Order: sequence, then structure tokens, then C-alpha cells
Amino acid sequence: MHSPTVSTKLIILLGNPLGHSVSPPMHNRVFDCLGMDYCYMPVEVNAEDLEKVFSGLTRMNVAGFNVTIPHKIRIMEFLDELDPLAETIGAVNTICLEDGRTKGYNTDGEGFIRSLEEETGLLAPGKRFFLLGCGGAARAIAMTLAAKGAEKIFICNRTLDKAEILVAEINKKIRHCAEVVEQAPRSQAKTLQDCHVLINTTSLGMHPHEDVLPIDRSLLLPHLIVADIVYNPLHTKLLRAAKEAGCSIVPGLGMLIYQGAAAFSLWTGVEPIVSEMSDTVYSLMKKRQGK
Repeated sequence: MHSPTVSTKLIILLGNPLGHSVSPPMHNRVFDCLGMDYCYMPVEVNAEDLEKVFSGLTRMNVAGFNVTIPHKIRIMEFLDELDPLAETIGAVNTICLEDGRTKGYNTDGEGFIRSLEEETGLLAPGKRFFLLGCGGAARAIAMTLAAKGAEKIFICNRTLDKAEILVAEINKKIRHCAEVVEQAPRSQAKTLQDCHVLINTTSLGMHPHEDVLPIDRSLLLPHLIVADIVYNPLHTKLLRAAKEAGCSIVPGLGMLIYQGAAAFSLWTGVEPIVSEMSDTVYSLMKKRQGK
């Protein structure tokens, strides 16, 4: 990485904790490859200091931000403008700073959809999706799928009323295409028969709970594309079980790469070298997992 100077434009990652993040090396590698005078820096900040820290950083030579857990919702209070999709989702992961004004975006859903397209060739319009979970990532993915023309989005969550709230929001804010599915295996099985893609948006399967399956193995029907947004480990128990069942699989690291690529374009107006981003994060993750 080149040495920053007073003219170097900064991209700041806000969150807590950030020790595990692969975004700084991923973005800095591409800045170097393209000869761009940018530097991506992680800044750990707690909730009570977020406003002060963010306000201070906007007065520096900062071109943009990434925002991660736990600040994706709270950060919206401090922005001048929101992209319509980010406003609908109710969370921001990318901020552009231009002429002293801040604008928030959400590239998580776009990152997932692009990863799905690149890995499988499947396009969202007219397809039926089954989502496990209804947290922040599920909101971004489901809302973006609805905006992109998915035929049906089924939401299945341990707490039924949370799923009902998300479904009602999608149907009201975007278009009537979402439906709740109860967690009972019989209900899940009936719905999955006509779906194209199963997506795990929960943290089940993530280190240190690698041995947990978010859905019964018998429901992994061979016609399904099975995607997992968990990327540590690289191949979760769900993805391994899906592959054994004859399903196509989409690992979670792709979503991280492509949401980053979309953010990179927003900050710089330049298309990043996605192959360099991918090589960097896969290499880092394999090292961390001792492979």
C-alpha cells in the first residue's frame, strides 16, 4: 500500500468490532492496482461516540464511508440525504461525502444479487426466493429482490411476528410479492418445492457455531440454488449439505465482495477490479482458516 499524503482521500469503515474485517485490504489492494490516491481505514467506534466521531471525520479529507454492525440504522440520523432504496430498507452501509453533504446507500442487497448472478447465472425477475431470517441482511436482500422484480419472496423466521412485519413492509413499500412461511417443516417443504433459491440470512453456521444447520437437511431439494450469507467458514455446513443433496451453492463471500464493489463505484465513480477484490479476500480467509 502506498503511503498516504495530505491529499489522499480517505474511506472510513465505521463499526465495532472491526478486527475481523477483510474490507480494508480488499479496497486498498484495488486502489493500489488502479493507482488511485485513496486509503481505506477501519475506525472502531461505540454507539455513544458515533455522532461525534462521524461529525469530525466529515471535516477531514474523507470521500466516503462503509458502515457495519452495529451502526447501520443509527447512522441515518446524521445524514443529509438517503438513497430511496436505503430509506425503504431502513439501513445504510455506504455513505458518499461530496461538497460537505452526506448521502447514504445500501449495497448489501445489490451485492447479494450480483453474487447470485455471477455464481449461477440466475436473474431475479420472475423467480421465487425463500429467506431464512429477517434481520438487517434479510431486509436488504428481500427489499432489493422485490425492487428488482422477484415474483415471490417467502420469509421464514423463528419469531413469526417479526417475519409478518417485514412482509407487510415489503408489500406496502415496494410491491405485493412477499409472504410469511411458518417454521414447521411441512410448511417449509411445501413452499420450497416451487422456489428457485433458498437463502440463509441468519448467523446459524457462523464460527463458533459451525455445526448448526438453519434448516432441516431433508428440505434441501436438488433443484434449489442454496445461498448462505455467512462467510466464516467459507463453506458452511448448510452449503456442504446442499452440495451433497445435488443443489447449486452460493458462498457468502461473494456478497461481501460485490457489495464492496458497488460501494467502490459510488465513492470513486470508477469500476473496481473485482478479480483483485476476490483474490484478496479469499486468500485472507483461507489463511485465517489455516488452509
